[in-house]
Amino acid sequence: MPYEPTSELDAERAGVLSVSALVRSVRDVLERRFPLSWVRGEISNFTRAASGHCYFTLKDDAAQVDCVMFQGRAALLDWAPREGMRVEVRALVTLYEPRGRFQLRVETMREAGLGPLYERFLKLKQALEREGLFDPAGKRALPPYPRTVGVVTSLAAAALRDVLTTLARRNPSVAVVVYPVPVQGVGAAQRIAEMLERASARAECDLLLLVRGGGSIEDLWQFNEAAVAHAIRASAIPVVVGVGHETDATIADFAADQRAATPTAAAELAVPQRAELVARLAELARRAGRETRRRIETVAQSVDALARRLVHPAERLRSGRTLLAQLGARLAASVARRLDAARYALGTLAPRLATADARRREIAAARIAELHARLGVLDPQAVLARGYSITRNAAGEVLRDAARVGEGERLHTTLARGTLESEVRRKR
Repeated sequence: MPYEPTSELDAERAGVLSVSALVRSVRDVLERRFPLSWVRGEISNFTRAASGHCYFTLKDDAAQVDCVMFQGRAALLDWAPREGMRVEVRALVTLYEPRGRFQLRVETMREAGLGPLYERFLKLKQALEREGLFDPAGKRALPPYPRTVGVVTSLAAAALRDVLTTLARRNPSVAVVVYPVPVQGVGAAQRIAEMLERASARAECDLLLLVRGGGSIEDLWQFNEAAVAHAIRASAIPVVVGVGHETDATIADFAADQRAATPTAAAELAVPQRAELVARLAELARRAGRETRRRIETVAQSVDALARRLVHPAERLRSGRTLLAQLGARLAASVARRLDAARYALGTLAPRLATADARRREIAAARIAELHARLGVLDPQAVLARGYSITRNAAGEVLRDAARVGEGERLHTTLARGTLESEVRRKR
């Protein structure tokens, strides 16, 4: 009986894919193969749902593709897409799984006529990056508690009102200096750079905010000029750039010490919340109070301990005398005990020495008698007393062999008592 898969997992193990597994695999391949990319085409069938999501078709003369732009991304556009417009979208290639439909998930959108300007932006960005203007090692840390903040922007810009409102809300005690400058139009970039140089030279601020509201790439182009980037890096004061919306990126953003998504975000980065500072100070005050009390208590305990150790000099003398008397008594008792022990030891040692001495004398006398007897046996005189004699030649040599004696030779013979002199007449 053939095997029939009973579940999606069993089917995959048997080499049979379900529709959802197939579509999911194709989607994963597409998303890995095609990361976020720019695609140019004409908008067709554009609709905006009640949820705020935008659905449309992007087409050219030979093909078309479905697109979706979700509400969060669509709300960032400061212009209204329309039917028939030529646009460029930055999108992720994917599949809509429920229908297996190939589509683009759009992250941002711009009018197609901006392509050459964007190419100019990329070339300038690469050139400045090679110069090291965007090197993270050269970026400065923002002051944690600035007293004065400078704002470089147009007096007519809505961004200025947003920044001032945010700074006043977060910490009204921070002073604000506004450096007015046009942020749009011909020559604005050079004037922005000059104002940054002037603010740096005046050195009256702890931090500078370079801000502008959203707009098209042409509106923001003054922040894509090399003069602005060089002025930011040359500033003696740290610079935060907040230009456009979150999706906008300018050369000034890359050159800044800190980039903010919006002007309001730049103001929030610039100063801490006053309420947070007050809470922090209160906490530090509590910790300082606890530490002070702990140290006072520790010192008080040390004083008490020292007070207990303090003694009047007369009392110390009395204590010293008592201690000396006790030590003297203990020393005398110890000496007396040692003397008694020595006397006892001597008393028991004398009889033992006498006994040992008598024993040693007896052993020595017996040994001497034994040696005397042994010496007596070896004494030549004793041998002679037993009838033996010793005969020597004229040279005094003891004779043991008659062959060594010549006839007529004079000999000397020692007896037990007395000596004899003789002459050899004959030998055998």
